[in-house]
Amino acid sequence: MSNSSAPQPATRSIPITDRRKWQAFWVCVSVSGLTILDITKVNVALPSIEAAFGAGSTELQLVVSGYILAFGLVLVPLGRLGDQRSRRTLLVIGLALFIVASAACALAGNVWVLLAGRLLQGVAAGTLMPQVMGTIQQLFPGEERGKAFGLFGAMIGLSTAFGPTIGGLLIAVGGETDGWRWIFWMNVPLFAVAIGLVLWLLPDLSRPTGERLSLDPVGVLLFAGAIVGLMTPFLFTTGSADDPPERWWTLLAFVLFGAAFVLWERRYERRGAAPLVTLRLFRVPSFRNGTLLVAAYFAAFPALFLLTTLFLQTGLGISALHAGMVSIGFALASAVSSWYGGRLVGRFGRPVVVLGLVLVLVTVIALAATAVLVPAEATPWAMAGVMVVGGLGGGMVISPNQTLTLADVPPSQGGVAGAIGQLGQRIGTAIGTAVGLSLFYATIFREEGEKPALEVYHDAYATGLIAVALFGAAALALALLDLGGRRRAPRRDAAKAARTR
Repeated sequence: MSNSSAPQPATRSIPITDRRKWQAFWVCVSVSGLTILDITKVNVALPSIEAAFGAGSTELQLVVSGYILAFGLVLVPLGRLGDQRSRRTLLVIGLALFIVASAACALAGNVWVLLAGRLLQGVAAGTLMPQVMGTIQQLFPGEERGKAFGLFGAMIGLSTAFGPTIGGLLIAVGGETDGWRWIFWMNVPLFAVAIGLVLWLLPDLSRPTGERLSLDPVGVLLFAGAIVGLMTPFLFTTGSADDPPERWWTLLAFVLFGAAFVLWERRYERRGAAPLVTLRLFRVPSFRNGTLLVAAYFAAFPALFLLTTLFLQTGLGISALHAGMVSIGFALASAVSSWYGGRLVGRFGRPVVVLGLVLVLVTVIALAATAVLVPAEATPWAMAGVMVVGGLGGGMVISPNQTLTLADVPPSQGGVAGAIGQLGQRIGTAIGTAVGLSLFYATIFREEGEKPALEVYHDAYATGLIAVALFGAAALALALLDLGGRRRAPRRDAAKAARTR
């Protein structure tokens, strides 16, 4: 159905040299890297935060997942706003908000102030990420986009994998008591520099048309209700006996709000208005399959790092710095494979992602085996080697899948489409880390005092990795399903053409 009467984002084709374009690109990926870094670098700080505030497992879970929840809540509406107005302005606002939130976290006198700061950080990150995705989508057309997303994926992989190392280094410098505060203080100068770079190097590719701003407020509220209903039970699942059983009732709210959201969006679009989410995007197989795949993958990917650092720190007694360093090989390998994966996906397509997911699954199994079979003193070294294989696989998933997912999406909808993909990542991360952590802690609560301490942590780590493996297998199944659909499409088109002759 045509939607010609709806307000459309006005984009302009202004002459941009290749040098200016790539300068703007590096500013964008640096901003995205800093926001993703704040997910994983906090992982190694959880034992220190627990000691500083006497926080329980629920509070620690919220320190990690509260950021992700707020991140996910604002992604789509802010992506929509960026499509209609100035992405550069929203980048500056998001960066400034991140500075304020980071200072609040660093100065927190109790765990609840820290949680409030983390929620505000999540809102800032959710403001930034769709502007980054929309800008890249607009700057790079055609095959050049694969190269750009390859580099973007490399930055995401580096940020995710180097996060624990950076966090561990800051804790080592600042001390076990207050070192975790340095993790938040480091954001202040970095994001201040980012504001200057955005104002200096980023062209403003959009401009207001004078048409009324359309943000679909009813859709925003229904969407927020659905996301909160979905993510709340997982945020409060820690594996302890104190987990409230009534938390699962919020899934009913998710179903009700989700159904109301879909009905409202369809009605809103039929009226000629611009909906929050263009549901027609999900009729594009490449976008739908890629979004579901990345959600399943991110349910496994960050949980793998979180469980590994927890096992090394609490199970083997390794320092935060050394536990974080185990993932360095993953970071370097993923950066290389993201670059090549972004270039190869234009030639080979979805098989690149399939191969990457197979390597990630092999890594999960090998890490579980390493924890159980390798002597404790050699375990970190063996895990570091296994992580290199995981990095090679991970780099072949994120950037190639990003290219395939957005290949058929118009650049005018790049912000909201990128935001939906990021939302899938955030929901997957929240669910995956919650499930993995709950299995990890539940095993410890169940077996503590009945088995030797190291054996308890072996079991807890292996049990948590079962969830990681299942999420990874789901991502692989979706990749194979998409691959089959792509191979059948030419035959269907040929048969249709034959019938019309």
